[in-house]
Amino acid sequence: MTSWYTQLVSRCLFPLHERLKGHSTYRLLAALEHSQWLTPAQLAQLQQDKLQAFISQAVAEVPYYQQLFQRLGLNAGDIRSPADLTKLPLLDKSLIRSHSAQLFSNKSYRYSRGSTGGSSGQPLTFYMDQHRVSHDVAAKLRATRWWGVDIGDKEAVIWGAPIELGKQSRLKSWRDKLFRSVLMPALTLTPELIETQLQQLQQQQPAMLFGYPSVIYQLCLAAKRQRADLSRLGVKVVFVTSEMLYPHERDTISQSFQCPVANGYGARDAGFIAHECPAGRMHISAEDIIVELLDDDGQPVAAGQSGEIVVTHLATPGFPFIRYRTGDLAQLDPQPCSCGRSLPVLANVRGRRRDFLLTTSGDQLHSWGIVYLLRDLTDIEKFKVIQHQATQIELLVVAEQPLSPDTQTDIRRQFQRLLGTDMQISISQVADIPASANGKYCYVENKLVS
Repeated sequence: MTSWYTQLVSRCLFPLHERLKGHSTYRLLAALEHSQWLTPAQLAQLQQDKLQAFISQAVAEVPYYQQLFQRLGLNAGDIRSPADLTKLPLLDKSLIRSHSAQLFSNKSYRYSRGSTGGSSGQPLTFYMDQHRVSHDVAAKLRATRWWGVDIGDKEAVIWGAPIELGKQSRLKSWRDKLFRSVLMPALTLTPELIETQLQQLQQQQPAMLFGYPSVIYQLCLAAKRQRADLSRLGVKVVFVTSEMLYPHERDTISQSFQCPVANGYGARDAGFIAHECPAGRMHISAEDIIVELLDDDGQPVAAGQSGEIVVTHLATPGFPFIRYRTGDLAQLDPQPCSCGRSLPVLANVRGRRRDFLLTTSGDQLHSWGIVYLLRDLTDIEKFKVIQHQATQIELLVVAEQPLSPDTQTDIRRQFQRLLGTDMQISISQVADIPASANGKYCYVENKLVS
């Protein structure tokens, strides 16, 4: 039964919060909670109508797409269905980086800046308008409600992104307290930090837990070693995202908390793409997200076959993402879900597995810690971090110009701050960094792990 406080937050305080930020989150949430029960044909028609309006707006307002359509001899009316998207070239990080100024709409939008290391290892800066943010938040809230929890229920977020951890202002701190959300760091898993996190969880008794699967898995192992009973916390569901969720991690997390684990798939750049329902299937947020699965030649694969996930986000008018390559692989499952929702099902998602690096003191550092140091350095186009030995790290860098001595010194200093002052860091500038044998780019590789 939903508590009175959760109802106050979910029905009054958070909707007010979103309106004050200029977001249309709850209007969109109501629409999403209706459209998920449409028939497949009705949902397809809704998606097609949104696609046509989105493409027309992009061609009318965005210089990059104005020029692209003119060069290809196309007009907006030539893109009438998702199948017609194959008439357009793919969008990737390098194109966004080189055409960023032309990708802004000439209309007025409120933007927030985003950045990501991405599975390609290439740092990317992009921009999200208020419509994109509203749609992503609404899709996340819908998926959260599938599991019987809502904004306002006690929530623990085990996260490591500076974009979140760096915003712990007094105002945000009060907001988190009001919404009963606690943010805990997740980068360096020292025994002391694990002990602190376990104590925080025991004090808060959260209804839901959210974070990286690898970190929550390590937390469960630590709790087992300390004979701490996580099932007594009363967690109803553990939401995991940003990494590939392995079966053994799911089993351990579920057994530790005695609750289900709900996997989510998305990215800062690509948006909130899919989320697992209680029936165990990953539903695509199809009202705003078109997912194509392509083979190595860029051609659509048949249902049930694996292909690269390419996303068109229909709620990005200010900075459009059309046919954006994620670098991840998945399949479309043609079988309808027993939950009754007509949202398409994404299966066997593979990609973005974040490894841990070993510090010289023997602690584990989540690889996001290193990625966040490098992703915003504009001089670096591509990078890969390799741990060869317990005290030896190699950084491979692709850059147009040689890194300055000061930049290299700063990188070493930042690495040693996280990994230990006695960590040896070699920096090599190379022409390119090839993908691994499976076609995926691994930007952090720990050779100490078998």
